[in-house]
Amino acid sequence: MIVSASPIPGNEEAVAKTIDNLFKEGAMVHYEPLKHCHVSGHGSREELKLMLSLVRPRHFIPIHGEYRMLVQHGLLAEDSGVEPNGIFVLENGQVVEWDGRLARLAGSVPAGAVLVDGIAAIDGVDGVILRDRRALASDGVVMGAPISGPDLVGRGFLSDPDDPIMEEARIYLAEALAQRSGDEHAAESGFLKAKTRDTLARFFYERTKRRPMIMPIVMEV
Repeated sequence: MIVSASPIPGNEEAVAKTIDNLFKEGAMVHYEPLKHCHVSGHGSREELKLMLSLVRPRHFIPIHGEYRMLVQHGLLAEDSGVEPNGIFVLENGQVVEWDGRLARLAGSVPAGAVLVDGIAAIDGVDGVILRDRRALASDGVVMGAPISGPDLVGRGFLSDPDDPIMEEARIYLAEALAQRSGDEHAAESGFLKAKTRDTLARFFYERTKRRPMIMPIVMEV
């Protein structure tokens, strides 16, 4: 078994586990750095020059790679006869406008990772929600204390603590708990916790399509 490619940065652990599993199956594995057997999955300079000479583009945008690689690919295109003003080395979000004859830079658009949670998009990967979730290692927590309220506190769920959804949830829960007077178990702590959990779970899923962990706290006075 020959693994003829160096691990992509970030994939080292997965590659190491794969090699270990091959050895466990009885295979003799040849891999870097024991054997120099790396074969690139990308075209060499001469192959890229051949493609440029065959296609003969009027405009050229190198893609896929670090910025320094894009620059080198652009220089290679220029050496192959592409006009310098027709070569665009871009960063993510930059826009090239083409009218059918000429191309030019035309500003930029927002670009990058967009995380979607339920039906809402989370802007940025270092936001309040993600920091809370890393700390909680869960889908989030909503804690309720049904006394003189009830009061709701959210962590890792809504980025704005004053989000109107929380106030709507508080009113919705208060109305649901107010309808329990006819039940013989209405005053029991376990009943109140279950009622609170089921009511809020249904409300939050209907409004956000998310299922946060709900921790009711019943204060007896």
